[in-house]
Amino acid sequence: MEWKIIKSPAEGTMNILLRRKSSPVSQGIPKCDAIGLVQGRLIDMIVAADIAEKAAGVVVEDIRGSCPQNLILIAVFGDTASVEATIENIRKKFKENKQVTE
Repeated sequence: MEWKIIKSPAEGTMNILLRRKSSPVSQGIPKCDAIGLVQGRLIDMIVAADIAEKAAGVVVEDIRGSCPQNLILIAVFGDTASVEATIENIRKKFKENKQVTE
């Protein structure tokens, strides 16, 4: 699994993600200061999305791609502190091998 955080995303970057998100473009993303990107196998991304959805102050979106390895990308939108905390929580839970959600 790979992850990156984009702080103060540029308008063009937001447009790329908005065009590629799975929900309709009409369902916009609230103003965000940061974007957390997490990529991995489908099973891991479903667990990561669940962990992120349970975090306060973030919105999680599945981002469409065309990866031949069937890797999935999720984006976590929110304020910088919330996105950083959410990504750290995902990393921590996977590192501890606690991949079972409650």
